[in-house]
Amino acid sequence: MFMKVTGISFVRNAVKFDYPILEAIQSILPLCDEFILLFGNSEDGTEELLAQIKDPKLKIIPSVWDDSLREGGKVLAVETNKALDAVSPDSDWVFYLQGDEVLHEKFIPTVRQAMEQYLNDKEVQGLLFNYQHFWGSYDYVADSRKWYRREIRVVRNDKNIRSYKDAQGFRTKEDEKLKVKLIPADIYHYGWVRPPEKQVQKRLSSNRFWHSDEWIEKNMQKEGEYDYSEIDSVKRFEGTAPKVMEQRLKRLNWEFSPNPPKLSLKERLSRTIENMTGKRVGEYQNYKII
Repeated sequence: MFMKVTGISFVRNAVKFDYPILEAIQSILPLCDEFILLFGNSEDGTEELLAQIKDPKLKIIPSVWDDSLREGGKVLAVETNKALDAVSPDSDWVFYLQGDEVLHEKFIPTVRQAMEQYLNDKEVQGLLFNYQHFWGSYDYVADSRKWYRREIRVVRNDKNIRSYKDAQGFRTKEDEKLKVKLIPADIYHYGWVRPPEKQVQKRLSSNRFWHSDEWIEKNMQKEGEYDYSEIDSVKRFEGTAPKVMEQRLKRLNWEFSPNPPKLSLKERLSRTIENMTGKRVGEYQNYKII
């Protein structure tokens, strides 16, 4: 079966804020026939970092971020849509990863099989993945109900499909939710595992895409190290790390010891219901599972 797949992502200041962008790209390259990366205007060695990937499938497109977009993370969707627009017309599927997301190699056959299975089923507009949100170190994942547990990461190469709001998911140009199939594959999200001092600076920078300077001045930590102990609940991760992450694991040079869970009554009730029914009370779903 002939099937063409394009990977897409965007990045800016990957070195300064310690994004695992190389690992993200490398994790899905085996599934891709091409990879489109929007390289935002950076103040560090991101361009030199990206040059380490010699794969001819990687196409790096320079991009200038609109720093005047200071509401709702809109600039992230703008960059994602630029990448979508650069996808080859003959591609069937687009695999989207953010710069701190990685696909474990064990899920590659599952994703490929799903792409092939639904290739000609035009009702299926995308594939929905489960999420593992790593926190503080590579040994723990956040497990309270405030974390999103699923998101769309594969969509059809349809120019009517656009990045939604802050680029967390997708909708049609008519603002319709996509019809998707949930597949048994996880995305590993490492946005909350980086050196504590870099985490402070990353949060300070990224919040500029949501908030005003006044809000940041009043609410954000400006220097020092991020306190990873301020989390309501984590659990030990029982799986293995993706092979592309092995060197990062070796470079971890700080310690994280989780505090006992601090669960509200609402959280405890929600867990009980989900454990009994598999359904999450009040869950926001930017998709329609079919």
